[in-house]
Amino acid sequence: MLKSLFSSSIRADVLSLLLNSPDEKFYVREIAKLLRKNPSGVKRELDKLEEMGIVTSEKVANLKYFQADKESSLFSELKELIAKSLGLPGALKSLLRANDVKIAFIYGPYADDEDVATVDLLVVGPSTPALLMGLKNFERKFQKTINCTVLDEEDYRAKKRKDAGIKRILTGKRIPLLGRA
Repeated sequence: MLKSLFSSSIRADVLSLLLNSPDEKFYVREIAKLLRKNPSGVKRELDKLEEMGIVTSEKVANLKYFQADKESSLFSELKELIAKSLGLPGALKSLLRANDVKIAFIYGPYADDEDVATVDLLVVGPSTPALLMGLKNFERKFQKTINCTVLDEEDYRAKKRKDAGIKRILTGKRIPLLGRA
């Protein structure tokens, strides 16, 4: 729905990233890498969003950084629209990409399409304050408790081979968010 509302899937992805990380500043190539999109397409959409007053930019040395304009009259409405159209998995995906997560998936009852109050999330990557704060914000926004297990890559590889709990999770139903488990 979001991609058809906007004229470009790149614009929808850029908006999702920036609006779900409103205090973060990103440069064009960083956004392109996070979203796995062409930098020239990302730049074009950022320029259009800046013209519309939805994002702001700041030049530091030779890099131009972009972030959501929290003062924009459309900020809260667009953020709410993105949350509703992407749902929890889509919103989580944007947050996880912005925090350099390599692999992430939802498992357990939520992945089995059960309407539950708790979401089990496995994350392979760094446990950053921004990630933890973002998860707390999503708990409030979606009215769900997020049980997040964060493992570094080395620990994940070791547990994937030997840990019965991780093996059980990997053989069960999952909602992939990033990377391949």
